[in-house]
Amino acid sequence: MKAKLIYHEKFMYADGAVREMVLWQLPKKTYDRPYGLKYRLYYGLADGTCIVRYDNESGKGDHKHIKDQEESYLFKDVETLVADFLEEIEKVRKEPI
Repeated sequence: MKAKLIYHEKFMYADGAVREMVLWQLPKKTYDRPYGLKYRLYYGLADGTCIVRYDNESGKGDHKHIKDQEESYLFKDVETLVADFLEEIEKVRKEPI
């Protein structure tokens, strides 16, 4: 059984930046995904530069990328994940590039 896509949203900002959120339900829970979800939340500039990304790549677990920095992320639930991601986008959109 394969992972089942449960949510996909892509949004383009007026300045050409892109926000994309994708979540899959896994067929079973795993050691590094004990909540049974796989996710990728992405925000990048019009030229393709990744500015914010939250994901749980197999073998790496939950983590986030903010510009050139990568750090662990403590997954609580989907609602908190999305709220944290959107808050991070708001912060970086206020900063000069």
